[in-house]
Amino acid sequence: MFVELKDVADTEKAVLVGLITQNQPEHKALEYLDELEFLAETAGAQVVKMFLQRVDGPNPKTFVGTGKLSEIKAFVEENEIGMVIFDDDLSSKQVRNLEAELLVKILDRTNLILDIFAKRAQTAHAKTQVELAQYKYMLPRLSHLWTHLERQRGGIGMRGPGEAQIETDRRIILDKISYLKEELKHIDKQKATQRKNRGKMVRVALVGYTNVGKSTLMNVLSKSDVFAENKLFATLDTTVRKVIIDNLPFLLTDTVGFIRKLPHDLVESFKSTLDEVREADLLLHIVDISHAGFEEQIEVVNKTLSELGCGEKPNIIIFNKIDAFSYVEKEEDDLTPRTKDNVSLEELQQSWMSKLGKDCMFISAKNLTNMEALKTLVYERVKDIHIQRFPYNDFLFQKYDESEEI
Repeated sequence: MFVELKDVADTEKAVLVGLITQNQPEHKALEYLDELEFLAETAGAQVVKMFLQRVDGPNPKTFVGTGKLSEIKAFVEENEIGMVIFDDDLSSKQVRNLEAELLVKILDRTNLILDIFAKRAQTAHAKTQVELAQYKYMLPRLSHLWTHLERQRGGIGMRGPGEAQIETDRRIILDKISYLKEELKHIDKQKATQRKNRGKMVRVALVGYTNVGKSTLMNVLSKSDVFAENKLFATLDTTVRKVIIDNLPFLLTDTVGFIRKLPHDLVESFKSTLDEVREADLLLHIVDISHAGFEEQIEVVNKTLSELGCGEKPNIIIFNKIDAFSYVEKEEDDLTPRTKDNVSLEELQQSWMSKLGKDCMFISAKNLTNMEALKTLVYERVKDIHIQRFPYNDFLFQKYDESEEI
């Protein structure tokens, strides 16, 4: 099975490969490949075709079966494809076999995400974290770099130059990993000092799936110019701004977005960046309600927050991009079952979302829809936290509120 895509210019062309399994049905596999296509375009590639195979599980040698591999090879050769990207992690053995068979660059989802992170990293902190994740990814895959010495076996009297070189490289990488970890500890101490110097101001953090509009909302609330783009992982470096709503100041933080199948090493490397989330008093969970899989994205973010120990923090779910929401209204004589595509925004608002009460808001950060209502809600929540922290300020807020009513 494959999915044809639009014609593209003769640049670095790529094809995507995914699997349909019992644990990953066809609609889910297609959704993952759509996201993988977005990742590839963010990295600078142009996807011309997607291949899907229905199997029980990945082939341990070549990820896909021999028939599908031949189909991919034929397409690669006929269309001068320079790169094949797989939606799941590949072992060193799979990479070696695929490179030998297809004779093109072989990437998996983790490798692609690491490449994007390397491009996006601007500060020393982000660059160090990305480099650490890259070396952790590279370490177990060293063997496929030495295929020309694959006949050199280990054991007594059989230690060849290939194995010696791999061991040397492994030691170099382990030393580099150790060095980078120390660098991150040093940077983390500096970051901790910076956070300490901010005093006891209330801290609010924007969290959510990648490309849901966090940076755009950050710009609106803080009147700043944080980089925002319709691409995955547009923001890697944590940005903190002082925001004042009415008479109340607080700190607002924009953080790196989450994603499905986010590499474990990348999560580990970026945990120091996510310290801002850990230390936040209030989380604004931004959701792209126009995305077909927004409910699963919510689950991914909640799971990651739980792993960070932030699952119980006070939060407001902000459903963004209502301007881009669309649905297909079913005709009266259409007896087929309704799907998510047939549900209107009004019906969604009356679903499980209605139980969230004041912990829920529907906005468009791009068109500034409901922004004043959001600011009022954030003001009230921040004020409550501020009064708990500084009880003697309660009188000031009461006095301000009374003057407003007059």
